Amino acid sequence: MTRLLFILIALATLIVGPASAWAGELPITKNLPIPEFQNRPEDAAPYNFDAPPQGMFRSITMAEGFEEELGFRQTHEIVPVNPTEQFPANAPAIFIVFTLHQHYQAFKVFGRCVPEDIPGVDPGTIMSEDAMHMALEDESGYLKLLPQQERWTPGRYKVEIHAGEQVSEMSLIGTMRFTIVAK
Repeated sequence: MTRLLFILIALATLIVGPASAWAGELPITKNLPIPEFQNRPEDAAPYNFDAPPQGMFRSITMAEGFEEELGFRQTHEIVPVNPTEQFPANAPAIFIVFTLHQHYQAFKVFGRCVPEDIPGVDPGTIMSEDAMHMALEDESGYLKLLPQQERWTPGRYKVEIHAGEQVSEMSLIGTMRFTIVAK
């Protein structure tokens, strides 16, 4: 048996060549630090927290309402009704409807609405906020933003979307915008 193994190794060396010659053909690269080797800056696009959230959301949109439908796996799917980014001042609520990719832990999705361009209102004022608990089996959900008084003040609003257990500067994952028009 050992004689057969020796013959096979000798034949392989003749056909392929000695291991040192074969390894010598490989290009030698300089010794890079791991961050440069694994995450090259030119390959990575910076994440834009001032744009609609990505990653965990399959889709996310603003709408005048939502409907609940029975999905193909007999699950409840929440779908938007009349998607838009412009709403009348008398809109009873602004809905943010979303679908998620598969997730392996329950968490909350938060929406925090602040004025972006409304005369006489401080941009840091929280006008409305909502949260939805997402269980493991949930694939879709919605946030419902209500006006502070009976009507929305015309202007442009920004909604910060957060994910986690509570709102913090680290939980921000994106921003949505909508406009209230006077009618």
